Amino acid sequence: MIENALNWLIQQVEAFGYLGIFVMMFLESTFFPFPSEVAMIPAGYLAYEGKMNIYLAILAGLLGSLAGALLNYYLARKIGIPFLQRYGKYFFFDERKLDRCNAIFRKHGEIATFVCRLIPLVRQYISLPAGIAGMPITRFSFYTGLGAGIWVAVLAFFGYWVGNQLTKLEGDPKWADYKKLWEQHEKTILIYCAIGLAVLIVAYLVWQKKRKSKVAA
Repeated sequence: MIENALNWLIQQVEAFGYLGIFVMMFLESTFFPFPSEVAMIPAGYLAYEGKMNIYLAILAGLLGSLAGALLNYYLARKIGIPFLQRYGKYFFFDERKLDRCNAIFRKHGEIATFVCRLIPLVRQYISLPAGIAGMPITRFSFYTGLGAGIWVAVLAFFGYWVGNQLTKLEGDPKWADYKKLWEQHEKTILIYCAIGLAVLIVAYLVWQKKRKSKVAA
């Protein structure tokens, strides 16, 4: 049943185009347990076939991710921890996840908003401690958009890259086809992402150190 539902969602990417990508990525960034791979990898494949513009697909995914993250941010800022602790379980969110996200945010600060957008099972919820802490909306949007943009682009370009593999199949690709290819290359992709992420973090820390030195001077 889940497989059929995922196949139906993949069909909607083509049927509703960029709006469909926006809505799916919006849901993925909120409390809804929706895999971003279902939206962005097929979008990359459709771009390979010439049915979509890959850059517009990435933009739609980025905007959807940012919109969903902003919803979580404002909910956390307005209703606070007690409401989330009491009712979060009805939105696939429990106190354990909230404590974990709070711990990450307290330890690493604003950069955690960026880094956690690239970590499965955490990226949907890191907006909550940012909202609770009252992180400035401009900084939140910047770090969230940067992290979400990288993840969305990785998935879309992966879908484009494996397009020649999927075109060898008879009929339209199914979720099982995308999943198989993703699992074959997932470790390599994540390693490259981790290396790139490490470079960005080091650059950020160096920039922060220089900025503080100038302020102190």
